Amino acid sequence: MSDSKEYIEVYGAREHNLKNIDVKIPRNELVVITGLSGSGKSSLAFDTIFAEGQRRYIETFSAYARQFLGGLERPDVDKIDGLSPVIAIEQKTTNKNPRSTVGTVTELYDYLRLLFARVSDAYSQTSGRKLVSYTEEQILETIKENYQGEKVLLLAPVVRSRKGHYHELFVQLAKKGYSQARIDGELQDIEYDLKLDRYKTHDIDVVIDRWIIGENASEARMEKSLKTAMQMGEGLVGIQKFESDEFQYFSRNLMDEDSGNSLALPEPNTFSFNSPKGSCPNCKGLGMVKRINTDFFVTNPKLSIDQGALLPLEDIKSNKWILGQIKNILEIFGLDLSTPFNKIPEEAINYIYNGCHKEISKDLKLAGITKKIKVNFDGLISILEEIVEDKESYDAVLIERHFTTEEICSVCDGTRLMASSLSFKIDGKNIAEINALPLSELMDWLHSIEPKFNKTKKIIAHEILKEIRTRLQFLLNVGLEYLSLSRSSRTLSGGESQRIRLATQIGSQLVNVLYILDEPSIGLHQRDNERLIASLKNLRDIGNSVIVVEHDKDMILEADEVLDVGPRAGKFGGEILWQGKPKDLLKANTITADYITGKRKIKIPENRREGNGKSIILKGATGNNLKNVNLEIPLGKLVVVTGVSGSGKSSLINGTLYPILNKHIYRAVKEPLPYKKIEGIENIDKIVDVDQSPIGRTPRSNPATYTGMFTDIRNLFSELPESKIRGYKPGRFSFNVKGGRCETCQGGGLKVIEMNFLPDVYVHCETCHGKRFNRETLEVRYKGKSISDVLEMTIDEAVEFFQPIPKIFIKVKTLQDVGLGYITLGQQSTTLSGGEAQRIKLATELSKRNTGNTLYILDEPTTGLHFEDVRVLMEAINQLVDLGNSFIIIEHNMDVIKLADHIIDVGPEGGKNGGEIVVKGTPEQVAKSKKSLTARFLKKELE
Repeated sequence: MSDSKEYIEVYGAREHNLKNIDVKIPRNELVVITGLSGSGKSSLAFDTIFAEGQRRYIETFSAYARQFLGGLERPDVDKIDGLSPVIAIEQKTTNKNPRSTVGTVTELYDYLRLLFARVSDAYSQTSGRKLVSYTEEQILETIKENYQGEKVLLLAPVVRSRKGHYHELFVQLAKKGYSQARIDGELQDIEYDLKLDRYKTHDIDVVIDRWIIGENASEARMEKSLKTAMQMGEGLVGIQKFESDEFQYFSRNLMDEDSGNSLALPEPNTFSFNSPKGSCPNCKGLGMVKRINTDFFVTNPKLSIDQGALLPLEDIKSNKWILGQIKNILEIFGLDLSTPFNKIPEEAINYIYNGCHKEISKDLKLAGITKKIKVNFDGLISILEEIVEDKESYDAVLIERHFTTEEICSVCDGTRLMASSLSFKIDGKNIAEINALPLSELMDWLHSIEPKFNKTKKIIAHEILKEIRTRLQFLLNVGLEYLSLSRSSRTLSGGESQRIRLATQIGSQLVNVLYILDEPSIGLHQRDNERLIASLKNLRDIGNSVIVVEHDKDMILEADEVLDVGPRAGKFGGEILWQGKPKDLLKANTITADYITGKRKIKIPENRREGNGKSIILKGATGNNLKNVNLEIPLGKLVVVTGVSGSGKSSLINGTLYPILNKHIYRAVKEPLPYKKIEGIENIDKIVDVDQSPIGRTPRSNPATYTGMFTDIRNLFSELPESKIRGYKPGRFSFNVKGGRCETCQGGGLKVIEMNFLPDVYVHCETCHGKRFNRETLEVRYKGKSISDVLEMTIDEAVEFFQPIPKIFIKVKTLQDVGLGYITLGQQSTTLSGGEAQRIKLATELSKRNTGNTLYILDEPTTGLHFEDVRVLMEAINQLVDLGNSFIIIEHNMDVIKLADHIIDVGPEGGKNGGEIVVKGTPEQVAKSKKSLTARFLKKELE
């Protein structure tokens, strides 16, 4: 058997910090690669195996096609055998486009649109009656039945409630030989000089034919006349009894018999909010509109307008005319631009904001004359709205940033669709209501509707429903039943979006593919972890190879094969320490194995902190799925918020609490989710949210520039005697400005050589050899090291090197304390992982002067961290708490939860079955809870 086993064989991998390693990874198995953060797991999985697989796939395209794809660099590896096509599912693939929703990403919404286009019924928006559509034969039948023996007129509506004099229309009709029309309910002869009142709305129906139903001559030409009428009336015809007001519309489209309004027959894009045929005309299908908010106009009412009380005027470059108008308005009230803003009466402020069009005479007592003041001003709000609409200048960007808030569109109530698209219903529900259901309820609904269809609709719907159900089932399998299809992609966490992509991939049922996943368990509660592992095994069982980069204990133990990379991080890592079956891991001598066997563990503190007795109390939070929650955050403690995915943790902390505090302390503009009131806000004086977004988007940003340490290093270099002699200022030592940097590569250290039909090649700049600076700058040395050498030091080296300089030492030391000793000072930010970026931010905060009243909010800080790194990180956090600061951490990792002083468990389930606080207290108290799902897992940890 052993011979037939297939392997992916990698020889001589040297990408990043890999030490020329050879490795054999079995195919068609679930393989977990683990090891400390920064040890080279991702370099092996993504930068070597995935990059090579991707490159080989693109090589199969024609040279012509390749030039559009941008080539891929060949990874630094001697050779790889046994590679099948590769699909990587990473975390950072969330789409920031506001139009993207869970429904569009999973393509479920496309099927749903198809379902509604084919089997929905239309209902009147006014009376709620079902709308009907007729074929031409049915219209003829109905007319013959209803009007047997009567004289009737056949009319074609050409104008429906529109203004205009319609002179040209009547001339055209008269030329074609039509003699009569029903204008606003009255029959009139069509004359060449007929004109209507152009400022009133009119309905015009042209008389096409006069029939006597049942008479042979009429019957013979009925079909032809009806066709003509249908063409002219665009699918709508009217029948009026001769010399009576009885009138009835018939339509080939869907028609509301009461009002005569007709709807076009539905197409899939009638329900698309990204197509003009379906999107709400007000918000263009975004569901949200930006509105100018006057609350942000004035922050210091003691100032006068001249001193800059009205902030929008500071953002508008050409504001002379506006100022003149405001001056005139104030003059009406006997004030001027130097009046303090809080002395200006309400009425005047209303004129300034909302506009004023009047002319006022004012007696000037001293001069003995009357002055006419003419004000013709649309108001600041409408002027700002125009600027934002045009988006021409940079002013617009500033105004949008400073003075607008996002509000739900009032026309479509956030459904993103136009009213006519919502008239179509299946089983009494329109597409927006279905779109907003949590996925678990959507599944129930899909099962409940099929028996309700009639025979033909059943046949049409069967295939579509089958397709929707299978795809939906995969989403439910990876623990996403609390999401709804209408949820915007940008509000998803990294773990959620990764699991959505995973479900989409499982749904495509490919075989013989190599899947590489980057920590899929992020943001998953222990309970949902089992389902995720089952999904991955399912992928393996249908014939795929799955490689997972993961730190999760359950995942490691459930794998078929484990690779442990190490021994430490950065340049001290990059070797395969151990490979084998999880059960043999117990005998291995690696840090990972020690944590799994329990040789090493994160110790539970003897006693929990008492806190400082103060707290922040948030009352009545109702955003998203929160059910009127009252939250108390005790200060001076390490507070951990737990709960299953989708239970409302982020809505409560990131959506409600953080924006409120941010608004209070820093005047931030993000609106919090709805709540009733907040108390105790005065007990903190600073709030810091440390998330996992990258610290810089360009290769020029690095840990030294982000932490502000590089400024101090440059100042140090410019103070050296050699620099003084040469007259070098700190700017000389920056690689971003002219002067000291190497001009060939403009301080980048690398040069891009563009090659047609071949991938771009990055080479070290031949002038400075990747040092970034010119020769003269590099001649200035401190302790024998040039500025370039300093950038290439690891943090650990820098700690020793900068020992004598406290300002720099503090910053480097904190980076070392959060476990980043292995990265270099000048490492490009783009090559840092999410967890590393978060720890750099944390270290930057740690090195700032401490107020002791700071509240830190961290969302899953253990992402991408090995057990050992979690220990280092928690030590740094505990130091801060000991100084009197407060922490709120949202976390699923048991090692963090068991260290908490106070746990707040949100739940009990996800989606609409969550949104309440289940239990709170110390870990020991929480573990006793019967209702909490977290308690079950916490109990095992505390034993």
